[in-house]
Amino acid sequence: MARSTTITLKKNWKRTWNSSLQRAQIIVGSVLITIISCLLPFFFKLIEKRQGATLNDWVLNAIAPHDVSWIIFTIIWGMICYGLWLGIQKPTIYINFVWSLIFILILRVLAISLVPLDPPRNLIVLTDPLTGIFYGRSTITKDLFFSGHTSILFLIFLCLERKTDKIIALLATISVACLLLVQHAHYTIDIVMAPIATYGVYLFVRYLLK
Repeated sequence: MARSTTITLKKNWKRTWNSSLQRAQIIVGSVLITIISCLLPFFFKLIEKRQGATLNDWVLNAIAPHDVSWIIFTIIWGMICYGLWLGIQKPTIYINFVWSLIFILILRVLAISLVPLDPPRNLIVLTDPLTGIFYGRSTITKDLFFSGHTSILFLIFLCLERKTDKIIALLATISVACLLLVQHAHYTIDIVMAPIATYGVYLFVRYLLK
């Protein structure tokens, strides 16, 4: 079984790498996502200094805040690792994911810049040491519209191919979206807009890559 998987893996990568277009998509996409990830902490520090609007969110008003950070990030990092493993097995999954993520991050920067929001009144700050890779050491609370965590999970759902994998990813997306509201880490509009924006970007990238 392991040998069969290894052989299939080699064939998939050989076929992908032999395509000059797909080879360029992997290399350029990987470089761009690395550059963007390195620049994001500077943007997040900048937005923390500005004043924004505080929304009266009736959904959050009906939910008592609780710290569920460990559940949120267990699901998120578990799905990211699982998605990357499947992307290694099938490079086209990685290509679709990395290029969609590039445009999602760009769109988030634009959306956050154009829609300045202060965090919900009963916010419980999300705590995850791994996010220091992207956010730096500062506490970030104003990267609200739209939810990046929800977007990443929904993007994984869109990129995966097997029905079982997609069901798992969709359940993970819904769970984290609900838990973010329990944490009061986002407004409801942030959560609702995330899959809508992500799906639009995904369709655009699929068209672009073709």
